[in-house]
Amino acid sequence: MMTARHWMVIAWPAFLLAGVLEMIVFAMVDPSDLHWFGQPLDWSRQAVYTVGFFVFWAVNMASSALTVLLVLPGRGEDR
Repeated sequence: MMTARHWMVIAWPAFLLAGVLEMIVFAMVDPSDLHWFGQPLDWSRQAVYTVGFFVFWAVNMASSALTVLLVLPGRGEDR
């Protein structure tokens, strides 16, 4: 069972890495140059940065959650 501590172990490193990824990606990519299905993305820079951060955070949380689930003991194993 996932406890609150497990969720913090998942969320905090994912949050930090999302911030680092945000800095790296948007140091090289200008949000005003982005296109979606061939059309210019008509979002403000702040909206692109915000959505980008939350996408990076969600992907990193999924990765961390899978790691935590893999190290949790199974039902038949000793705790």
